[in-house]
Amino acid sequence: MIIYLLASILVAAAAFVVRRRRTLYAVGALFYAVQLALLAALCCGAAPQSQAGGLFVFDAPGTLFYGLLTLVSIYAFHHSEAYLKASDIGHLRTYSGLMMLLTTAIAGAYFADNLAVTWIFLEATTLCSAGLIYYRRTAPALEAAWKYLFVCSTGIAMAYLGILLLAGASHGGSLGYAAVGAALPGANPLYLKIAFLLILTGYSCKMELFPLYTVGVDANFAAPAPASALISTGLVNAGFLAILRVYKLYAATEVFPWVRGVLLAAGVLSLGVGALFLRRTNNYKRFLSYSTVENMGIAAIGLGIGGAGVWAAVFHVVCHTLVKSSLFLQMGVVRQVYDGYRINRLGDYMRINRVGAVGLMAGMVALVAFPPSPLFVSELMILSEAAATERWWLLALLLLLTCIVIYSFCSRMIRLCYQPNQDQLHPSGVDRALSWSALSLLVAALVIGFWQPALLQRIITEIATL
Repeated sequence: MIIYLLASILVAAAAFVVRRRRTLYAVGALFYAVQLALLAALCCGAAPQSQAGGLFVFDAPGTLFYGLLTLVSIYAFHHSEAYLKASDIGHLRTYSGLMMLLTTAIAGAYFADNLAVTWIFLEATTLCSAGLIYYRRTAPALEAAWKYLFVCSTGIAMAYLGILLLAGASHGGSLGYAAVGAALPGANPLYLKIAFLLILTGYSCKMELFPLYTVGVDANFAAPAPASALISTGLVNAGFLAILRVYKLYAATEVFPWVRGVLLAAGVLSLGVGALFLRRTNNYKRFLSYSTVENMGIAAIGLGIGGAGVWAAVFHVVCHTLVKSSLFLQMGVVRQVYDGYRINRLGDYMRINRVGAVGLMAGMVALVAFPPSPLFVSELMILSEAAATERWWLLALLLLLTCIVIYSFCSRMIRLCYQPNQDQLHPSGVDRALSWSALSLLVAALVIGFWQPALLQRIITEIATL
């Protein structure tokens, strides 16, 4: 792990000093060669389970989410070449270097086997993401970057207080997840409850979950679309995995039912906020960001229900990664066409870019969980678990909010693809290769909706086991 971190950071540092675009792309190729080398070592079993004195662990959740991160980051870097082709080399190399550092920091958070190490890497993602958010150097971008720094730093500080309480509850021993988990069953319940509230609130800014979800929405609005694809999936997954690891620590404690109740409340509030704001926003990137809030709410509800809901939550997050990254990359192509994301000004996209429009419509079907969407599988499992546990109020609320989400998505995407646009924009230079590229991620997600490989099912089962 130390070799991986050093190699990734050195290659990313080289991106900040190159003078030519061709050299920058070569540095990017070298960086992703390092990522693929680690992934190959993990898949082949060449990497040991534990690393660096218990600070890192190459386990099932880290490996699965790292594989998704590598895939999405490669796509994001490739799309950035075309998305930012008009930018000068100084801005482009800073953007590329920060994207590589963000990928490295997220990977560190995935493999961290220590509460403090997870916290350090999540704080590092804040600094990298802020630079990507401020890429355009505009006043809204500056505001979004400062807001992201301030809110995320505040949230991470709250999470740190929760970690300190867990350290006290575990009698000041090691902050490794295994050591803390072994000490928590006999800890003071009040300390455990306060610690979980602080950690959940703090990491919600990364998972884009209630209450600190707004900072992620502003970040995705201001950042370039390929960077948003990475932030809204890879970074969100880091927040989810950090909360999931803490959630599993509480499984053997007497406050675990209370922990599930808190996650259920946070999930319902996130789903409600996402569903309602999908109707109000007038920007397609904000629209997709509120969809992330809604989907992370569904994942939190799965954790809160427990049982099969935990498996469904992990599967939901995995599939959301492929679907949402595809849609953000498609939105990057939309901006090339219309030079904006205003919902009430755009339309007729089906005639301008048929491949991209098909990708958006198929992405709509996937995100609203219509079969063969893989999200249909996870949401049906969560609804079934809610019925099995006789949470009829939750079942009714989920169905109502899901109907709002379906109406919002269908009306907005159909408008973009078929309604005549007010500005009568019909450009000829559409890069359809990028649309095909983004569509390939969505196809992978839809295949999982039809057929879940036994290996994937086994890995998710291992992750979901408490």
